[in-house]
Order: sequence, then C-alpha cells, then structure tokens
Amino acid sequence: MKRSTFKNIILCIFIPLIFIAGMVVSKYKEKHQQSDVVNQEIWTCPMHPQVRNPGPGKCPLCSMDLIKLEENQLGERQIELSAYARKMANIQTRLVEKRIVEKEIRLSGTVVMDETKVSIISSRFPGRLDKLYVDYTGITVNKGDHLVYIYSPEMLTAQEELLQAKKAVKSLKDSQLDSIRKTTQATLDASREKLRLWGVDAAQIKKIEERGVVSDHFTINAPSGGIVIQKNAKEGIYVKTGTPIYKIADLSTVWVTLDVYESDMQWLRYGQRVELHSNSFPGEKFYGKVAFIDPLINPKTRTLKMRVNIKNKSLKLKPGIFVTATVISKIAKNNKVVDPSLKGKWIGPMHPEIVKDEAGKCDICGMKLVQAEDLGYTSAEDAEAALVIPATAALITGKRAVVYVQSPTNESIFEGREIVLGHRAGDYYIVKSGLEVGEKVVVNGNFKLDSALQIQAKKSMMSDPALEGSSESEKEGATKSAPKKPKVMKHEGSHKKPVEKKIVPKKKEGSSKQEGSHKK
Repeated sequence: MKRSTFKNIILCIFIPLIFIAGMVVSKYKEKHQQSDVVNQEIWTCPMHPQVRNPGPGKCPLCSMDLIKLEENQLGERQIELSAYARKMANIQTRLVEKRIVEKEIRLSGTVVMDETKVSIISSRFPGRLDKLYVDYTGITVNKGDHLVYIYSPEMLTAQEELLQAKKAVKSLKDSQLDSIRKTTQATLDASREKLRLWGVDAAQIKKIEERGVVSDHFTINAPSGGIVIQKNAKEGIYVKTGTPIYKIADLSTVWVTLDVYESDMQWLRYGQRVELHSNSFPGEKFYGKVAFIDPLINPKTRTLKMRVNIKNKSLKLKPGIFVTATVISKIAKNNKVVDPSLKGKWIGPMHPEIVKDEAGKCDICGMKLVQAEDLGYTSAEDAEAALVIPATAALITGKRAVVYVQSPTNESIFEGREIVLGHRAGDYYIVKSGLEVGEKVVVNGNFKLDSALQIQAKKSMMSDPALEGSSESEKEGATKSAPKKPKVMKHEGSHKKPVEKKIVPKKKEGSSKQEGSHKK
C-alpha cells in the first residue's frame, strides 16, 4: 500500500511538470518561427513582381537579377520620389479644375445650289418661240435681261383689251354715273393685272398704253439674275402655258451639305458658326451657319445630312466642290452645349443669319423668331462647368483610364488612381468620377512613374486587375491541360494515316488510266 501511494504521489508531481515544460517549449518554438518570418528577406524581379524568393538569384522568366524587396509605409499604388528624381523624370502636375471646354468637330461635304435661289423661266401664255437670245447654258444673266422673243395671238388680244379699257375710261371720265365709271375702271385694272400675271412688267404696260399700238410678238425678260444652268427649248417650237424654257440659279448664296456621324450629332446645333476649307483655294476660309440638321439617319452610311448657308458673292464656290468643315462646340457639364453669344437672342427658324435682341419676325421669310434655348442651347447662367483634366494626364488602357495624383500633404508621394472619363474636348478630358477639384494630377512623366512602380515590385496601373487576378488560375489550367497534348497528337496522327492509305490507291488508279490511254 505504501509503495502504490508513493508512486501515485510521484506521478501527480511529474505529470504537471512535463505538461508545463511542453507548453514552454512550444511557445519558444512559435516565437522563434515568428522571428524567422519577420526577419526573412524577400527577393523579387523588377520586371515580374509575381516572382518572390527568400534569397538572391535569377528570375526564372527573364533571367534578370532579383532585387531585395524593401518594406515601407506606402500603399500598393503609391510611390515616393525625391526632388532630384522628380527633376530627372521631368514630373509635371496640373490642378483638376472646372471649366467650359471646346470640342472641335471635323466634317466633310459638298457645295450644292441654294434651292431657294433656283427659278424656272416658263411661258405664261401659249405661243411660238421665234428667237432665243440665250442659246446655251452657263451664261450669266441679270434681272430684266431679254431671254425670248415669242409670237402669241393671245398676247395680242390681251393688249387690245387693255387699250379698249383705257379708251372707255377716258370717254366716260365726265359721266355722271358712278357705277359706269367704276365698272370701266375695274375693267382697265383687270386688263393690267392679266398682263402683269403674264410676265409684263409695269414699264411695258405703260409703254403699250402710251403708244396705243399692239403687237403679236412679245419679249420675255429674266425675272431674276443668275446663271442659266438648263435650256429646255429651241427656236421655232410652239409652247403652252407653263412650258419650261430655262432654269436659272443664283449662286451668290450656296449650300454646303455635310455628313455627320452619330458620335458627333449631340454637339451640333442650329445656328452654329461653321468654318470651311477647300483644296481649290488653299489657305482661304469660308464661313457660314448651320441652317438645317436632318432628323433622319441614312441606314447605309450611318450618317445624317447637315446644311450650311454660305454667302458666295465672288462665285468662287462652285456646286460640286468638296469641302471640309470645322465646328467648335462649347460643352458644359452633362454634355450641354453652350453659346454665350446667343444669350437672350431671338433667331430666325429658317434663316440663322437673322438674329435679334427681341421677339419679332424674320426679315426674309416673315416667320416668328424663336429663342436660342428652343434650339437646344443652354444659357451660360444655367450651365455648370465640367470637371476636366489635361488630356496628357490620362493613361488609357482599353476601357480603363488611370491617372497619378500627387499627395496634398507630401509632394514626393504619387498615387495611381483609376477614374471614369467622359468625352475628349480639345486638350482636355471630361471626368465623370474619381477626382475632385483642386487635386493635382501628373501631366508629364506619368509613364515613368508607372515604370518606377514596377521596379519596386508593385503592380503596374496599366495592367488589368481582372487579368492579374486570374494569372495563377490560368497557369494551373495550362498545367492541367498539358497532358492532353499527346492525345491531340495521336488524334492528328490517326487522321494522317488513313489519308496516306487513300492517296496510294488514287495514284495507282491514275497511273493505270494513263497507261490505258497511251495504249489506246
């Protein structure tokens, strides 16, 4: 009993001691392992940051010497450059600001005739064309120039009616019956109006009344000036009322039809100023205003037509000439088009050159003027400036845009940041999100910053995060698919063997046929 009791006492003493000793040893090993992990050095490749070794050596991908990875307090997308390094890299920054930017839209098109300046010279009464004074196209005529000498019995009758009405008015001048005087005067006015509608001007009518002589021949004069672009008649033919004889176009004003792509439609407005150039006149500029924008898109070319009115007093611009056009559109936030010069102005709905300070009617067509805001413009007071950065600040990588932002507290630290860009307008990009007003972005040397980021074994801002995250899985997938290669080779070989067997009998059959043909 005493021995068993003694053994139990010894066991009760030694078992706790062994347990305590084991705990002490395990804690010591754990601390030692942690210190080894903390003190362990990591070496990486400046070109392939995914390569990490516990010691120096060569990169297995490019054979470059590995560099020691230095620990610092900067983030994964941050880099610090000394003043000397910034100077050597020529790092330049600009403030993120809000402003109304200008977008240049380049278009191409063709000069065409102004449809409103094209007139048809037709016969207003039946007759025979005895003389054509303008006997070929291309001649320039002025208003009132004689064009045609026509024989017409109907014109003779109308002149006789005029003279008879004139005599009746004179003979009844002293009549006491007002009704008779009014009737004869109305007949005279009707005779004059008939001749006027037939193209006889007031001077010709007065001459007929003064001379008192009628003629069966009459001269048709040009109702307007221009260039004869079409001749439809010949001498000696008989014409009816309405038969076209000439077509005359006034080229002192021409149209330019421009092709507009879908991406440029939102920046164009009625009444915008357009600058045009032509290879026919190098260095010379022509100006006009947008007069019409086609509401429909051509389904084949995916463009729409835009018309510009151009004054062409020198007649330099000929119909058919190719031109290039430039439109400067001022853009505010949310892609609103702004034109401060049209603030509070009223514009002609068909003639953009008519601009007035108050409501009224168009001097050309008589239509009511409309406000600039009704044409799609936004007043400068209501427009909010867009958040923009210089175009050189953005690094475009497909669908992503990256900028390097200088730290507001330490000018030596730069952070790579992904932002969302809008449209480009001249030397600026409109920023939708990712930046704030007053921040400084790098406009020169941003590629060098990205390279320095990679040298420090950090991920490049130019690389796609989605691809980086899947690189390991792609490698695993490549290794898993490696054993399938022999199967592919066997599969190809299985195709080649039957092909070779088929070729041999074909050659023999061909040779036997040739031998047979020789025998024949």
